[in-house]
Amino acid sequence: MFGIDPLLLAGLLVLGAFTGFAAGLLGIGGGMIMVPFITMILTQQAFPAEQIVKVAVATSLASILFTSIASVRAHHRRGAVRWDIVRMVAPGIVVGSVLGAQFAAQLKGALLAALFAGFVGFSATQMLTGKKPSPSRTMPGASGSAAAGGFVGFLSAIVGAGGGFISVPLMTLCNVPMHQAVATSAALGFPIAMAGTIGYVVAGWHQSLPLAVGYVWLPALAAVTCASVLTAPLGAKAAHALPVASLKRIFAVILYLLAGYMVWRAMQG
Repeated sequence: MFGIDPLLLAGLLVLGAFTGFAAGLLGIGGGMIMVPFITMILTQQAFPAEQIVKVAVATSLASILFTSIASVRAHHRRGAVRWDIVRMVAPGIVVGSVLGAQFAAQLKGALLAALFAGFVGFSATQMLTGKKPSPSRTMPGASGSAAAGGFVGFLSAIVGAGGGFISVPLMTLCNVPMHQAVATSAALGFPIAMAGTIGYVVAGWHQSLPLAVGYVWLPALAAVTCASVLTAPLGAKAAHALPVASLKRIFAVILYLLAGYMVWRAMQG
């Protein structure tokens, strides 16, 4: 595929299978799993060093376009997707994702990485401690949800993730049941990925990177997508089979790993 080494192709297929399952299970889009691995791969592929992370993030977002469709179909069949929330949040997500991609093309943000790690660590702690939100707390209205969507989209485009690391804690704090929050997050992954991918293609159009469209690296996109669309429904099925408490613990561990990664990125900066 695209003339790449068979072992590299096999590794990308395994990566896609794992990220697809994670997307279906936790609604996270798999971006924070993909980005570090693609970064390592590109380091060995003679890519321009200053463009590697941007290519990894853009390729991760592009793959979520396909993964989110497979995942949300499985959740929708179980009636778990809150489409009313999707309609309120999606407009802000589109705007935020486009702006985030353009911003990330210029970004060297160690401080942003550190602040982001703190936010994610706080969200994970909230889930592990089991602190209950106020019984009267609900999702904000249309304008508030759109603003929240803009924040989710902006950060998701910067880190190449599907937004579940922010949207799932946000929804659970607003008394949306965990299974519905995960399913709805999977649905929100599509507008995040669509707008973010367009932004990265435009931002990297004149970079002339090998086997890439803008910042999107085609070999990884093709291999990861082929595997992830097969395993995302399996993850969605597992999400509905697991008890809520176990699902929250799994998600909290993922968030802590994500926070640790972002701390490392901040230290590198």
